Amino acid sequence: MARIALDVMGSDHGVAEMVAGAARLSSERQAIEMMLVGDAALIQPALETLQYNPRYLHIVHTEQFISMDDSPQVSLSDKPDASIFKAAALVRDGHADALVSAGNTGAVILSCAQNFKVIDGIRRCALAAVYPTEQRHGPKNDPFALMLDVGATLHVQAKDLVGFALMGAAYAQIISDNPNPKVALLSNGTEETKGAPEVVEAHQILMAIEGLNFIGNVEGLDIPKGTADVIVCEGFMGNVALKMLEGVTEVAVELAKDAYARKFLWRLGLSMLSKGLRQLQSMTDWKQYGGAPLLGFSSLAIKAHGRSNSRAIRNAVKVAAKAVEGGLVERIHEQLAKVPD
Repeated sequence: MARIALDVMGSDHGVAEMVAGAARLSSERQAIEMMLVGDAALIQPALETLQYNPRYLHIVHTEQFISMDDSPQVSLSDKPDASIFKAAALVRDGHADALVSAGNTGAVILSCAQNFKVIDGIRRCALAAVYPTEQRHGPKNDPFALMLDVGATLHVQAKDLVGFALMGAAYAQIISDNPNPKVALLSNGTEETKGAPEVVEAHQILMAIEGLNFIGNVEGLDIPKGTADVIVCEGFMGNVALKMLEGVTEVAVELAKDAYARKFLWRLGLSMLSKGLRQLQSMTDWKQYGGAPLLGFSSLAIKAHGRSNSRAIRNAVKVAAKAVEGGLVERIHEQLAKVPD
């Protein structure tokens, strides 16, 4: 049974949605032990309004937490018992197998850095994000692909990009049940000589790794098409690309609403397109895939969206449990062993 330390403090919606997600999951068939880390005075009343299986839920009390506006570095000394730090310590000490939080991203990364070891062969960890694509992926016809890094790094070397590629491939194999995910480098051209020096060098290394389905470079337009199952880049570029995808989706929805309100013919046309719009909304609904994994540490952390509702939290915990049960860290070790000396 996977054991997940769930930081229930610090999200935009507060304790109630976090607890509701855990309670819902505890009543399902899948057995996952969850430790709800936060203020018991807030958690217990929330639980009393819900149906849940007490066998799978345990409260770990702490009154301190880090808000979205707090400085993670300052909070490390000012709030040593903050819920995210305490949840990470539970994983570090072997009481839990993975961490899930919808709180301050910087605090999540700092908590992992302070409490977890970095996997041998990995120099920089990566925050990965799932995004919707036109093409389907793997045997499950998954409409999502993976991009990393999307925010944990600014500047990388070729060996870091290689590590990101191997970690992303291992994650896709387990979470998407995709035994041979297509891996690509994000660059300004598909030619192997295009891109920054570290991208060109990483391209040569990845080409030489036996058993890795490396398809070369892809451009920005390939991201929503789903040309690759795993797209690799440094964190600054990845964060910009991800935010652009989110922004385009929001603009499309707002334009559709505006058009619907303005003219009868537009309303008629949008009604005819309603099925497609519902499919687009479903594809871009981040609530169904939980959160972003922080890869490279000896233990897994899933960073859920700050606006996560109970459904998103439930799915984030399920993803964390699946990664644990699938042996993600061990799979990453196996991938790293393929890198030629």
